[in-house]
Amino acid sequence: MDEEGISSLTDICVTWICHNVEVLCVSQKDGSLQIRHCPLFPQELADQLLHKLADEGVLDDKTVGIFQNLEALRLRRAYIRSSRVSAEAFRLSLCPHKLQELNASHIHSDITISDILHNLSSNKDCRQGLHTLLMNGLNLYGETGELGQARFSALRGLKNLSVAWTDLDDTGLEDICSLPMLESLDVSGANITDLTPLLNCQSRLRSLTVHGLQKLEMSTASLLSVLDKLHVLRHLDISNDRLVTDVDSLVQQLLERPGILPHLVSLDVSGWKGVGDAAVQAFMEARPGMRFIGLLATGADGSELMSTGGDLKVAGEANLSQVCEALRRYSEQESLLREVLVHLYKYTSEMERSQPDILKLVSDGMRHHTDSLHVQLVATACVFNLTTLELVQGMPLHLLETVVQQLLTAVKNFPNYEQLQKNCLLTLCSDHILQVVPFDRYEATKLMMMLLENHEDQTLQRMAVAVVSILVAKLSTEEISELGAEVFIMKLQQLLSIVQQKASLGVVDSTLKFALSALWNLTDETPTACRHFIQCKGVELYMELLESYFSESSIQQKLLGLLNNVAEVEELRVELQDEELVEHLLTLLINPAVDVDVSYFAGGILAHLASGMGPVWGLDAELHRTVLDKLHSSILTWSFPQREMVSYRTLQPFYQLLQVSQYSGVQLWALWAVQLVCSQNAAQYCSMLHTERGTDILKVLSSHPNTHSDVKSLVDNILTMLEQYLHLVGPGSKHPANVPGVS
Repeated sequence: MDEEGISSLTDICVTWICHNVEVLCVSQKDGSLQIRHCPLFPQELADQLLHKLADEGVLDDKTVGIFQNLEALRLRRAYIRSSRVSAEAFRLSLCPHKLQELNASHIHSDITISDILHNLSSNKDCRQGLHTLLMNGLNLYGETGELGQARFSALRGLKNLSVAWTDLDDTGLEDICSLPMLESLDVSGANITDLTPLLNCQSRLRSLTVHGLQKLEMSTASLLSVLDKLHVLRHLDISNDRLVTDVDSLVQQLLERPGILPHLVSLDVSGWKGVGDAAVQAFMEARPGMRFIGLLATGADGSELMSTGGDLKVAGEANLSQVCEALRRYSEQESLLREVLVHLYKYTSEMERSQPDILKLVSDGMRHHTDSLHVQLVATACVFNLTTLELVQGMPLHLLETVVQQLLTAVKNFPNYEQLQKNCLLTLCSDHILQVVPFDRYEATKLMMMLLENHEDQTLQRMAVAVVSILVAKLSTEEISELGAEVFIMKLQQLLSIVQQKASLGVVDSTLKFALSALWNLTDETPTACRHFIQCKGVELYMELLESYFSESSIQQKLLGLLNNVAEVEELRVELQDEELVEHLLTLLINPAVDVDVSYFAGGILAHLASGMGPVWGLDAELHRTVLDKLHSSILTWSFPQREMVSYRTLQPFYQLLQVSQYSGVQLWALWAVQLVCSQNAAQYCSMLHTERGTDILKVLSSHPNTHSDVKSLVDNILTMLEQYLHLVGPGSKHPANVPGVS
């Protein structure tokens, strides 16, 4: 990614391969995949492909099989973190490579450290050439409870080893410390009781991380004695994940011990409360080469250290710079991350400009701790502060896509925690995010509807309905249909229940409007949804609302818009053949005091009901003639509004109303609608009319001898408009794709 958040061509291609890997491959007998006609990948690109497969969550026993092709895909730096690769697949697909680095942390399978060591040791190139190995979060032993013949010391070339948050014990540490080239070691959170074996590598160990060693049984004096002998150590992390007071004064004694660790450039003591500023200052002055110190939740300020200039970085809470450094350092350490997020929330409450770097750090922390309520609660609050109306516009879309996915994951993982749900919805209730940012709107819609079902809190419901009303306008008719009949009926009932509840109180608020918009969009171009609406007694409810909200144009428009969707379905028109409803629609059609958008939708329903298509008119014949007469006369008086009034996925519903056999009033309504959208958005609707061959229908209507003169006049206006548009864009121009959404 560059600074603007634009992916490189290489990254785009590799990502595409990950999402289409099964299409590009053939299956082997063991179920694994092999790329058809695989070209020779540059070695770095093979590494990148494996890394991206893991990042995209598609690396498993099947997909990792493509790397059995050692001639075309040569790996050196293998990244399989958080994948679902088994021990056998690891042996077959990765171990034959001449690996130099391997990150196998937090794998979601039964693979153990013992499996990895045993398989790597079987390859001479790995025994000698592997220099970096990360296996955080794995079990040390298999079902036998023994390491067997597998030993860390078999990998003689290892320089960097991380086995944090494993069940590594003292025996394992002794084996590790016999490695002849070991320079960096992370045993955080392990079952180690004694660090004395570190003395076996005191002449070469440069980096040591022993964060959160809760089972350590050494006295402070013994531990300091061991550390004092690590003469070449440059990086030391003894931070504490329990955030407790340093009752044994370990940190204070370390800081005050003369001459200890003279070559140190990085020290992390975060989480040990009771550290004094004076001791920190003296320690740093004695080591002018220091480049980092971690002081989060220690009580030490550290702000004076920054004023000295240089390249020193401090992870703490004294200022935003320290907080960001802490976010960077502690994204995988839950307790410290939770602590730093609390401080970040205070700093982000009054942000004046976009901070994508900070938002990415928060997103990374959320990704590492999806099952931690405490992390997610504070992180989502920070996300809201960082993506307010003024700030969200400056964020790269790819970053916002990742953040939205993290928010949806939090909603899904903690369905019963209302405050967390509200935090997520506060961010999602953004036009920029819902309209512009790419994410899976289908899954998001299902999640929001589930949220509506589980919560009765009015604030939460208002936000969820607002999100749903925009999301469903972005769904295709196929996606709406895929929701399934049973689930769909339940979702409609939820929205109708909200509408009915609001109507019973006689209120007009955003929740009511958003719920009506959601229902309108859910039924657009979706006959199945319209049937479900009828099954849920929606027509009866809407007839009541048309009466009770007669003076509310915005409500009337949404009610009539949905009923217009129902009227477009031929076999459902009989459900709307109610004399009281038709009389009310006529009133809305002919009343000059009624807004034109309300009259328009009332006219649409009447046009479909009175047309010669679908069920036979079952009401009074005189009423039918009145409807047709009023349609013809009223439409001729309408003026186009300045604002965009309506949008359509397709113009197909109008074409059946434009047949030469139709009544002139019906034809006029359809023509007025087509002229309206073409005049307000020619690029979309003129091209739509052209590509859907609606022009052929118009030309037939224009040339037919029985066509009413008013109809012919309107047809000619549209054809002229279309001709001007096509002349403007040129005959060879590509027309824009149809844009979904009804309002």
